[in-house]
Amino acid sequence: QLQLVESGGGLVQPGGSLRLSCTAPGSTWNYYNIGWFRQAPGKEREGVSAITSSGGDTNYADSVKGRFTISRDNAKNTVYLQMNSLKPEDTAVYYCAASYVGNWDVIPGLDPRGFGSWGQGTQVTVFS
Repeated sequence: QLQLVESGGGLVQPGGSLRLSCTAPGSTWNYYNIGWFRQAPGKEREGVSAITSSGGDTNYADSVKGRFTISRDNAKNTVYLQMNSLKPEDTAVYYCAASYVGNWDVIPGLDPRGFGSWGQGTQVTVFS
């Protein structure tokens, strides 16, 4: 199990941007698909985006397509979520999570039950 750490959350106005980062120092980072999830009060945890271990394929929830971009730098053990054109409904605690895939090319699903390691979360608030 990885020890994941998210950063980059904060308070922004509608239409603004944030970049979230997820890291696991010292890990075998390239053996894991990485996903971003979010949970707002009173709602179920929702898959936002995911990326394959190699970074070759990505997946996005319909609600964020065209606004969010996921990327990874395996040399830095870091995955990013660039969030543009933020809306109030994007307000949530954002979590990164890891799914071990070894050297298999496994599609990055958005079901949280497929991810075994989770970070502590970072708060994103879109408010004016």
